[in-house]
Amino acid sequence: MKIAYDAKRIFSSWSGLGNYSRDLVRVLATYFPDNQYLLFNKKKSERGEAILKLPNVTFVQTTKGTLSRQLNTGIDAQNNGADIFHGLSGELPLKWNSKPIKKIVTIHDLIFERFPEYYTWIDRKIHFWKFKKASFSADKIIAISEQTKQDIIHYLKVPESKIEVVYQGCHASFKEKQSEEILKQIKEKFNLPEKFILNVGTIEPRKNLLNVVKALKDSKIPLVVVGAKKPKYFKLIEKEIEKNKIEVQFLSGVSMEELAGIYKLAEIFIYPSFFEGFGIPVIEALFSETVVITSNTSCLPEAGGPDSVYVNPYNVNDIKAKILFLWENESERKRRAEKSLQFVQKFNDEVIANEMMKVYESLV
Repeated sequence: MKIAYDAKRIFSSWSGLGNYSRDLVRVLATYFPDNQYLLFNKKKSERGEAILKLPNVTFVQTTKGTLSRQLNTGIDAQNNGADIFHGLSGELPLKWNSKPIKKIVTIHDLIFERFPEYYTWIDRKIHFWKFKKASFSADKIIAISEQTKQDIIHYLKVPESKIEVVYQGCHASFKEKQSEEILKQIKEKFNLPEKFILNVGTIEPRKNLLNVVKALKDSKIPLVVVGAKKPKYFKLIEKEIEKNKIEVQFLSGVSMEELAGIYKLAEIFIYPSFFEGFGIPVIEALFSETVVITSNTSCLPEAGGPDSVYVNPYNVNDIKAKILFLWENESERKRRAEKSLQFVQKFNDEVIANEMMKVYESLV
């Protein structure tokens, strides 16, 4: 089988969509090596270097022209003999020729519909049009969670029979054992506290870091945050930190291997987002054997499983109580982390590769 991908995010993004795209191609190419995997984009970058080293993964430059991604990529895939074209980030090309090809699109979330206040009017309209168009064109839609599946049905009016849920995994670094020496080096490099709780993700209103900071008032619990900052929201957090003299350390320039170590060094991972399509940081923490506090909303209980601790993300007192409960109970942290490590195996590479391949094979 020859499978073509819209590889824009593979080569352009270090964050969620890029990680999803690279990991998916990596696990498929590893567990199903007899297939050919074609990555279509205008140009390569260092972000895709690792998967291009796999013998069955090939970069194909999209034919140049105005709107080449939208107008040329699909036809290029057909002309290269692809059996399937997979749009990895909610979009499919707009033009095709008469050669047979099956089309799949992954939709990660419809947060722009649920929380329109986080988007401009024009961005919402463009996102909705692209997703609706791709859903109509696709032979199958991949939803990354049951929550996203229900949102696709509700907002895009897609029949349930057209949608398959295939969860996403995370980078291999989070599943690897790191030596005490490596962890010590990471701790020293970033001057981490002896004990701390961790938050990972873009510092923006939806991720809800402000309520974490508020919950830490008078607790003397150090917080370490890894993530890009949205300036306006970050100023609100800075004010709260200064007002209540909370110990918070913001890290940048962290490699994937270093981030995996920071997860392992943390006592608790906290992720009280108001809404997520999936929540990769939750499973990164679970693979790292670190107990998780996350929201009781959207898909987060799907990712966190039965032994994570859940909070109402709008309730600062609830967040504070759950933090203190785990911070003061080492045996409870350990018990939940061990149970969660068993649960999170459902997001392992081989499971995800098999589930996605079942969808591909059902179409050809």
